Parts: sequence; C-alpha cells; structure tokens
Amino acid sequence: MTAAPTIHIVDDDASFRTSMSRLLRASGYQTTLYESGDAFLKQPPDDNAGCILLDLQMSGVQGLELQEHLARIGNILPIIFLTAHGDIRGSVQAIKAGAEDFLPKPVSREALFECVDRALARNVEQRQQQDRLSAMRSLAARLTPREAEVFSLVVRGKLNKQIAHELGTSVRTIKAHRQAVMEKLDVKSIAEAVSIAERLGMLAE
Repeated sequence: MTAAPTIHIVDDDASFRTSMSRLLRASGYQTTLYESGDAFLKQPPDDNAGCILLDLQMSGVQGLELQEHLARIGNILPIIFLTAHGDIRGSVQAIKAGAEDFLPKPVSREALFECVDRALARNVEQRQQQDRLSAMRSLAARLTPREAEVFSLVVRGKLNKQIAHELGTSVRTIKAHRQAVMEKLDVKSIAEAVSIAERLGMLAE
C-alpha cells in the first residue's frame, strides 16, 4: 500500500504549524512539523512523496537560505512559501529559485490545497524522472571502459571507420562493441542511445 504524501511544515509559529497540520491530516495527508529551518536540517525528510510548506522569515536559517541549501543537495520536494509579510522581492527570488508557489498568510483552504495538489503532482513527475535517470545510469554502468568510449563516439555521430581510426582498432571490432553497447543499454536504435546520452549529460561534455 502506497503511503500518503508527507507535507513538511517549517514555521516558527506553533499555532500555525498545528492548524495547518490538522487541516492537512483531515484530508488524508501525513505531516511533519519543524519549528525552524535549523530543525528541518537536523531531521531531513525521508524518501516519501511530499512537499514543503516553508515560512519565509524565521529565526535562525531563513526560508530562502533553506531553499538555497536544499537546491545544492539535490532536494526534489517542491517548496511552497507561506508568509505574513507580503515580501514582493522575496517572492520573486523564491519563484526564480524554483519554488512551487508563494502564498500569503492567512491562506484560504481552497488556495492551499490547490497549491499542494499541484506541488505533489510535480513531485511525482520528478520522482519518475529520477527513477528513469537512475535506471539509465545503471545500464550505462554495465559498459566496459572500451564500450563506454565507443558509446560516447557513436552518439556524437561518428561512423564505425572514424571510431576505429580514433581508437586504433579495426572496424570489425568497433561493430562488435557497438552491438554490445546496444544490448547492454537495452536499446534498438541509435536514436534511443542518443536519448540516453543526452539524459546522462554526456553530450554537454
């Protein structure tokens, strides 16, 4: 059975944390409460689906600082900022840095749930993309060093003859390596192999 998404509420207002938690739990979500950004960093989220409701201005680590830190460590939980301070500059900065939304306090139930639902949908999509990327990395890791070299050159459009010359081997050997690459990557066409290379960032090198 799939666990309900977890909404991580990071806010230094205890009454707000409690009221948000009750509202979300009544609708079937799990919640985890943090009294500050520092508390969130000390008890990072598990791997469950979810999102973060983050206060903009708190004691200690501020909301934007926490957002920046989470971006650096590869967090994929969407962030929804909530604030009682109508900070336009802060909201623009948060959205530019990838926040899902920026809502003022008090927020209506409808606006909150609309935003949470959208954030959770994006999290599902990001988790699926992450899983696909992990699967591609696992497939690429099966290649031998020489097969990886051939793969890198094939996806850049090099012909067998060109690859053989560059690697100092025969065309026949390159053909064998290409076949092994296709089988290990579980692809049927060069286009599929190129797609994997793009997703793994190989073509940007």
